[in-house]
Amino acid sequence: MSVFRRGKASPQPEGPTGQEPPAVSPEETLDDPGLAAAQEAEETEEARLAALEVRRSQDGPFDAAEVSPQTAPVDLGSLRLAAPDGMELRLEVEEESQRVVALTLSAGASSVQVHVFAAPRTAGVWDEVRGEIAGSVASQGGATQEIDNDAGFGRELLAQLPARTPDGQEGFTVTRFAGVDGPRWFLRAVFSGAAALEREAAAPFEAAVRGAVVVRGEEAMAPRDLLPLTLPPGAVQGAPNGAPREPAAGDGGTP
Repeated sequence: MSVFRRGKASPQPEGPTGQEPPAVSPEETLDDPGLAAAQEAEETEEARLAALEVRRSQDGPFDAAEVSPQTAPVDLGSLRLAAPDGMELRLEVEEESQRVVALTLSAGASSVQVHVFAAPRTAGVWDEVRGEIAGSVASQGGATQEIDNDAGFGRELLAQLPARTPDGQEGFTVTRFAGVDGPRWFLRAVFSGAAALEREAAAPFEAAVRGAVVVRGEEAMAPRDLLPLTLPPGAVQGAPNGAPREPAAGDGGTP
């Protein structure tokens, strides 16, 4: 937010008539409609982000410091969650490094893929990442639309990408990207299938993401580095079926 203070005017060069131009105090610049509108927009954005953080701390996804370990019994290292009944939990493993980079929950014709990243202490990354995803989708011949989803996670991105139907016809797939900025971490959820468009289908997947707990740890990490995930006993590794193919938020590529 801009701060305006009254102070001495700097010496001004004399004009053609030998008279000094009148000094303009900082307060008078507030009469500029463009400046006033920019300041109002900045205040509105700050209020929106503050409201999202309050909601996140109350409804999730949570930081490990905000809840007890029993809140989310499935321990994946940097991420804990309670897997809902009837959903398949699949861990996505990067082929080259064999590290776990994401998890996918799926049921019926819907799924959600979740990544967690390190983030700066003082600022979120979702607004910037959202723009990068939109650019990536556009480069693949797709289209995006920003939506404000009050029932979900605030500002989201709806993406439409060209695809082939099972019978070989030209079609498209729709995915919905949601991002959550937390204390020194960022969580990205990608909803696919019916959960991308239908509120009823999306509800259980959104609830699962909201119940997730991020364990950031104290180690220093570069912003957007993937937080390490681990395989719990009995886990089945797999690759997502029809998962969106776009760059992750700073992980250097698509798992």
